[in-house]
Amino acid sequence: MLWAMKSRPFIAARIEDRINSMVSKLLMRLGWQESIIAYTGFGTPEQVRVLARVVLRPPSDLGIVQAATELMHQRGWRNFIGTALPNAEAWVLLNGEPVLVQADRGGYIDVRVKNPGLAPGWHTMEVRGAKGSIGHVEVQIIDSEETFGIVSDIDDTILSTWLPRPFLAAWNSFFLTEQARQAVPGMARFYQQLLADHPGAPVIYISTGAWNTYPMVSRFLARHGVPKGAMLLTDWGPTNTGWFRKGPDHKRTCLRELARDLPNISWVLVGDDGQHDPDLYGEFATLQPTHVRARAIRQLSPGEHVLAGAMPFDQSDPERWVPEAAPEVRSPDGDGLADKLRTII
Repeated sequence: MLWAMKSRPFIAARIEDRINSMVSKLLMRLGWQESIIAYTGFGTPEQVRVLARVVLRPPSDLGIVQAATELMHQRGWRNFIGTALPNAEAWVLLNGEPVLVQADRGGYIDVRVKNPGLAPGWHTMEVRGAKGSIGHVEVQIIDSEETFGIVSDIDDTILSTWLPRPFLAAWNSFFLTEQARQAVPGMARFYQQLLADHPGAPVIYISTGAWNTYPMVSRFLARHGVPKGAMLLTDWGPTNTGWFRKGPDHKRTCLRELARDLPNISWVLVGDDGQHDPDLYGEFATLQPTHVRARAIRQLSPGEHVLAGAMPFDQSDPERWVPEAAPEVRSPDGDGLADKLRTII
């Protein structure tokens, strides 16, 4: 009995699950429809990681939804219209054969399936919901001989909004227009140059941002010429162990899984010095030295540091212990990072 009590999800998660179940049942009675949100995935000649979400969305013929969409065109709140369909069943099609998968408590599908014969390059896989909805998931199959890849943070690394974190995050996510988000100078060019030297290499974006912002970030990448790639985001709200997800733990887990899923690749880890990236990348480079080629850290301006809720770390501190690890370069923009990195990789 004691073991069973300890293994139960955190109380906030149980409350959230109960509310989600009630809300989804009510919305289905009101005519809301199942929908599959497809996320970009990746894989190898052996297996493919498929990422998607099963949600309920309002019927497209609701006039109020159409009017609101036109009024608030491309504002962040549109990404949050819909509610999760917890523990929903779905099927991933492999050579026309359906493979049953199940979403988690947040409606998310994150599964690894056998590669159905997809060659290296970009492909589309189909995910079908139990109610007939269809999502088309883009996946990048990475050649088993590939040894180069880029891991990139998003906020303050390739995208800057000049907004405090986390107190005005709601404004950033729900109301700010997509066009108000600015690209960090030179970062798109930096990534393009790296991929020009390594065609077929993957770019994996790891961020503590919410999955709901995926459509906005995807459009941002395309609009600013930043190479597309799989995104490993997170979900807001309670977990099975606490009130909120911990950003550093999310990134740490993602890096560890990449080392397992893509064992032949040595990554260039790109982030910024506004939060935890330098320490996390240094930790990963120390624990997994064969999986890190170099670390590139964008230096935030003093104003950006204040908004990010952190102050620049003095690297000249003689008391700071720095382990032997992959080389690290720092610069305020992508062009500076490219120049410094060019001499060591």
